[in-house]
Amino acid sequence: MNLCDIKTVKQIMSAFHLSFRKEYGQNFLIDRSVVEDIAEECCQDKNGTILEIGPGIGTLTYELALRHDKVVALEIDRGLIPVLSHTLGEFDNVTVINEDVMQADLDTLLAPAFARGSVSVCANLPYYITSPILMKLLESRLPFDYITVMIQKEVADRLCAPAGGKDYGAITAVLAYYGEAERLFNVPADRFLPAPKVDSAVVRIRLHKTKPAVPKDEALLFRTIKAAFAQRRKTLANSLSSGFSELNKTEITEIIAACGHSADVRGERLDISDFCALSDAIGKHL
Repeated sequence: MNLCDIKTVKQIMSAFHLSFRKEYGQNFLIDRSVVEDIAEECCQDKNGTILEIGPGIGTLTYELALRHDKVVALEIDRGLIPVLSHTLGEFDNVTVINEDVMQADLDTLLAPAFARGSVSVCANLPYYITSPILMKLLESRLPFDYITVMIQKEVADRLCAPAGGKDYGAITAVLAYYGEAERLFNVPADRFLPAPKVDSAVVRIRLHKTKPAVPKDEALLFRTIKAAFAQRRKTLANSLSSGFSELNKTEITEIIAACGHSADVRGERLDISDFCALSDAIGKHL
């Protein structure tokens, strides 16, 4: 069954009396080479488990099941569960669960998988909920090897931006705390059915086994990053002054200087190690 064939996709949708649901961001891949590349490159350990988020009609799931020992697929749309039973019926290594990943207890759900070996995530994420899903996965503290996602190209630009780059922002710095993001390739909008209005990109995040920098207070680190980017056109000193009202401008300026930065530096110039050092320095004054 060629799930990348437009005629086949439309026949399946018609047979099961389904339509594409915008509220779930349903855009199905119709380029087999793209699907194969994602399935092949999403992780290195083919003997592990893949958690797929939003399998749709099973296009990517099919290729994942061919290459990996076990696939656990979470699908929010109840109407697609019978479709997945049909399209993935030949596989005994796929488990489809009708659940919203944002509500799922991933610790319990994936406990057997982690007991067996490695677990990685692979997903074609809806644009409207990309960041919340990524943050849930990262903040879960689960020891994923990789998180590979198809996302809006502009979001990929931000996730993969180097410190100092025009696309570097709070989410870039936070992501760098958890892992290292790498853009694998771009995917034009016409490779989907229906075609979205923007192009996509596939990003693979390798989770840190050992973090490159660890702050004394993780919550304070995230507060520092949020404050640094809350007002991008302002200097770091002005942004932190707004974000830390308990400190005066002179204290903030002295803290920044003590960390080795110039008075007019902006938040986008700092990498995650810089932010860890800065948050630790701020903590000494709170």
